[in-house]
Amino acid sequence: MKRPNRRRRTPEIDPTTIKSADLAQELPANLKRKITAKRPTLGHVVPKNSQTRNFRPNEGGSDSSQLRAQGQARDSQRYNNPSNLKILGGSCRGRKLESPTVYLRPMMGKVKEAVYSTFTSFGLYEDVVAGSIKCRTRHLDIFSGSGSVGLESLSRGVRHCTFVDMAEDCCSTCERNIEKCGFDGWNEGGVGSGIGEEGEPVAKVVCADAFRALRQPETVGIDPNAKYDLVTLCPPYEEIVYADLIDAVANSVLVTEDTVILIEYPVELGCLPHAIVREDGGVL
Repeated sequence: MKRPNRRRRTPEIDPTTIKSADLAQELPANLKRKITAKRPTLGHVVPKNSQTRNFRPNEGGSDSSQLRAQGQARDSQRYNNPSNLKILGGSCRGRKLESPTVYLRPMMGKVKEAVYSTFTSFGLYEDVVAGSIKCRTRHLDIFSGSGSVGLESLSRGVRHCTFVDMAEDCCSTCERNIEKCGFDGWNEGGVGSGIGEEGEPVAKVVCADAFRALRQPETVGIDPNAKYDLVTLCPPYEEIVYADLIDAVANSVLVTEDTVILIEYPVELGCLPHAIVREDGGVL
C-alpha cells in the first residue's frame, strides 16, 4: 500500500520583519486602462426575462436582451423601479428606495449583505459605550447613484454619510431617499461630539466629480479636515481607469490609516494589488 505524500509545512514569517517597501507593488498594467465587461450583468442593465427584453410596440413580442449603457435615460413608463432597491438591515430594514431615471448597475443584494456583514465584524457600527454614545463612524459613498449603499450604513447606525455623484438625477433621487428614510436630521456639535460647534447634517449629498471630491474636497463643499472611517466606491466599470481611482482614494486627505475602503470592480480585472504606496510614503 502506497503511503500518502506528506505536506510540506510553510515556513512561518514574522510580521515585524516585513517592511513597507516589501509590501508595496506597482499597479499592474490592466488597471491603467479602461476595460470592457464582457460577461452578462444582472438586473435591468441586461434584462433576462421576456418581459424586459427589447420591446417592439408595433409588431408585438420582443427581441433578445440588450446591454444598456449606464447614464442613459431609462424608459420610466416600462421600468418604474427595475432594481427593486431596499434597505437590508438596521432601523429602516425593508424600506424600498427610488431609482434614478438613468440606467445604473447597483450592488447586488447578496453582495451587499455579505459586505455589511464584514463591516459589522470590523466594529464599524458598534457604539463606543453601548447605549450611551452613538456610533461615530463617518461614511463617504462615492458613485452613490440612488444612495442605497450609504443609506444601508445610516440604517445600521453610522453618525454621518456623504453621498457623491456626478449626475444631478442621481443626487436628487438620493435626497428623496434620505428624506423617505428619515435621515434628513442634524447632528449636534460641541465638546465630546468629535465635530465642530455648529454640528453637521446626518446625510449630505454632493453633486460633483468623484476624482475632484477625493483630491480637492474643499472645492466641492466637503471639509478637508473631516475624516471618514468608511469609503465605498462602486463606479461604472467601463467609464473609469481603476489605477486613477485607486491613486485618488489612496492619497485623499479624507482618509486615515484606519479608514476601511471598499472598491467594487469587475472580474475582468483579476485582483487589485494588496498594498499601494501613498505619495507621503505610507502604504495602503
